[in-house]
Amino acid sequence: MPMLTRRRFLGGLVAGVAGATLAACARAIESITPSAHPSPTASPTPSAAPSPTTAPGGQPVPALRDRIGQMLLVGFRGRTPDEAAPALRDVAEHGLGGVVLFTVDQPTGGSRNVASPDQLATLVGSLSAAATGLPLFVAIDQEGGRVARLGPAHGFPASRSAAELGATGDPEATREAAAVIAATLAAAGITMNLAPVLDLAVNPDNPIIGALGRSFAADPATVTAHATAFIEAHRAAGVLTAIKHFPGHGSARGDTHLGVVDVTDEWSRAELGPFENVVAAGLADAVLTAHVFNAALDAERPATLSRPTITGLLRDRIGFDGVVISDDLQMGAIRAEYGHEEAVALAIEAGVDVLLIANQVVYEPDVVVRTIDLVERLVRQGRIGEDRIDASYRRIARLKGAG
Repeated sequence: MPMLTRRRFLGGLVAGVAGATLAACARAIESITPSAHPSPTASPTPSAAPSPTTAPGGQPVPALRDRIGQMLLVGFRGRTPDEAAPALRDVAEHGLGGVVLFTVDQPTGGSRNVASPDQLATLVGSLSAAATGLPLFVAIDQEGGRVARLGPAHGFPASRSAAELGATGDPEATREAAAVIAATLAAAGITMNLAPVLDLAVNPDNPIIGALGRSFAADPATVTAHATAFIEAHRAAGVLTAIKHFPGHGSARGDTHLGVVDVTDEWSRAELGPFENVVAAGLADAVLTAHVFNAALDAERPATLSRPTITGLLRDRIGFDGVVISDDLQMGAIRAEYGHEEAVALAIEAGVDVLLIANQVVYEPDVVVRTIDLVERLVRQGRIGEDRIDASYRRIARLKGAG
């Protein structure tokens, strides 16, 4: 089955990142000027530049719908290839670029994708083999501890939480724990871990980060050191990672799964530290966004839908030119406030490359085709330029080892 290559990510890993880069990060953070005005509401004018005729690697550019399909990372139902036939069709016929796996089907409370190691490897192998263009992203949240889709109940190794590992004070303990996680994912054919969490544990009562033990520590240098070990262990196993939740969810008092969470009064610029460090060290395969609203960065929209935050801060100031993945667009903070169509449009305009639709808040079996139709319509209407789609496609192709 198609496998992601690591040639673009294994060179030049930076040692000692927790010390030297933190000082540079602090200077960079202090230079960030909060958004003085709401982000503009006018739609961007599509670029007049023609779409390129060749993709990364010199291959012909796929059709627009296939390029849009690569921008989707979608949850599905089924533990066998037969049960997952709709997802297989989305991959084979509609160019779906990625799937995300879950143990529990939230809408029904039943089983979703995982029964045993052999079952999972067969399912993932079938999905990966269905990809006819770029290799398929097969993603999962396997942070360790309470956020681990694969565990002993289904025959997989137990894992320690980030908080527990951070408390050891030993990044090598994190490296060893992460190596087990990465080997487990690689054996199943899973190519991307939506981890590690780089949020600072500055609010221990945070219902979605601190209370669940998902952060290594409250100190940026400690988080950086443990995240570095976690990422390097995954790279050694050939598994991509996605650092999250940019620009920082650790100070929040609420849960963005349920609704809007405003961190304006709690968030501090220190929360950018681990993200800045990991990006500067060349260790960021992908960055996954937070749905938090932070008027210090954008007085109008939450981070996932914020051009000042994604393009202005992450790309232009911090210098990340890799793949940006949204958090789940079905979560309450987005779905209830914006609806699917506007959220998709705003996320792409903000600079997001991959739209994560977990299909867990509600299950929408047609969401892949419906979203491709939507984005194609936005391009044809001129709200989103085709060059914007091309930019995301090229980043995705590069991460998949095709560029």
